[in-house]
Amino acid sequence: MSFRALSSSSSSTITSRWYYDIFLSFRGKDTHNTFIAHLHHALLQNGIHTYIDEDELKRGNEISPVLLQDIENSRLSIIVLSENYASSTWCLDELLNILNCKETKQQIVLPIFYHINPSEVRNQRGSFGEALVRWKTALQEVANLAGYELENGNESKFIEEIVQEISRIVNYSYLNVAKYLVGMESRVQEIDLLLCIGMNVIRMVGIFGVGGIGKTTIAKKIYNSIFSQFDVHCFLKNVRETSNHVGGLVQLQNTLLNEILKASKCFVVGNVDRGVYELKRGICSRRLETLAGGRDWFGLGSRIIVTTRDQNLLNNHKVDSKYEVKRLDHNEALELFSWYAFKEDKPIEDYGLPLALTVVGSDLRGQSINQWKSVLNKYKRIPSKNIQEVLCISYDGLDDNEKEIFLDIAFFFKGQHLDYVAKILDSCGFSPDNGIKRLIDKCLITITIHNTLWMHDLLQDMGREIVRKESRKEPSARSRLCFHEDVRYVLEENAVSSYDAFPN
Repeated sequence: MSFRALSSSSSSTITSRWYYDIFLSFRGKDTHNTFIAHLHHALLQNGIHTYIDEDELKRGNEISPVLLQDIENSRLSIIVLSENYASSTWCLDELLNILNCKETKQQIVLPIFYHINPSEVRNQRGSFGEALVRWKTALQEVANLAGYELENGNESKFIEEIVQEISRIVNYSYLNVAKYLVGMESRVQEIDLLLCIGMNVIRMVGIFGVGGIGKTTIAKKIYNSIFSQFDVHCFLKNVRETSNHVGGLVQLQNTLLNEILKASKCFVVGNVDRGVYELKRGICSRRLETLAGGRDWFGLGSRIIVTTRDQNLLNNHKVDSKYEVKRLDHNEALELFSWYAFKEDKPIEDYGLPLALTVVGSDLRGQSINQWKSVLNKYKRIPSKNIQEVLCISYDGLDDNEKEIFLDIAFFFKGQHLDYVAKILDSCGFSPDNGIKRLIDKCLITITIHNTLWMHDLLQDMGREIVRKESRKEPSARSRLCFHEDVRYVLEENAVSSYDAFPN
């Protein structure tokens, strides 16, 4: 009896909406009243909702549409490959449909080699060599999947190990992700390539980008699709916010330790130093998915994903690969906006940050055209509070010098040549070289191929809103002026602004 680590497709998110936990595919004449009966009973005893074809011995030659639906509605398929499995065209057709669900729906597939050697299936010897051409590729594919192998040994213990592993998978709660995942699939696939799942190495991958662009959503999608391949796994949320609170770092360490060690009672550390010691000791031989720590903390095969707005953090941590989340293109942005505004993929009859699109689209849903115009004008002048709260986190992390540079770019220098802007900022007593680099690292600005400064419209709106709040009712008391109405008011009223500034 031997066990090979369970694997699953990692190209996309596994949905958590299944009707069955398990679909059992087997050859009745070999196993129905023996191994399958015991396995089915053990699965049900452990609360695992399992589909089994009780009329397997009476069925015809073609799979019914209902059975195909049952395969699609199962989170995991178990294929019991026994001596006569390949002699049944029904079983082979089931196999084809299961592997199709593995490809299209990211269904987890677990083969059990019951008193046969995987090489018999892979090389198609014995009864497996008699399968027609259309099934040969499927047999080779399933033989290459990781699973369980029973040649000799205690079947009760064998079933116990299988049920234990399956329970670990089906009883784990998948992370909740955004309702409409427009444009995320291609980004997830690119990060999958950086993770190199399957290679027995330690890899750290950093995902960075401005707030609200979808970093956490992408990380959740990847986590859902690959966590079952790891001995232990943990997704730590809101690390920055939690660690800033008193006792927050210890709280995170305790969460991580309890997820990793899976102890019968709650594991508690009282201070940060103790937590560091216990974490390093506890995970050095484990394989994890989402965690930050020194490379020497992790066992071979571990994958660590870090999401951040600060690219410099990833450089300091020496991650293996960095991935910058790109903004949605025009078509993707329009589709996401339409889902939240109309609950359709196209408008009934124009943005790039997913969070902004979600908030704006939700606010506008169901309103009239005149209401749309009114709300959009409000967003242009006073951006949505929800968007502001997210984007402002990056701004709040800047020092005073960097904040001044950011606001000047938002008001006056967007689209201007970098050398020109640096010269002006330097003459005003700022430190543009360090300041501009910091803004780039924080994904607040970018440098175009023409060496000009660029800033996303929502970030520019945020900067203008920050200055507006310096004095909500009196423009002359603000450090900068942008809107022509405010400039005209200050000039006509002969008011004195603390910072004489005009729009570009």
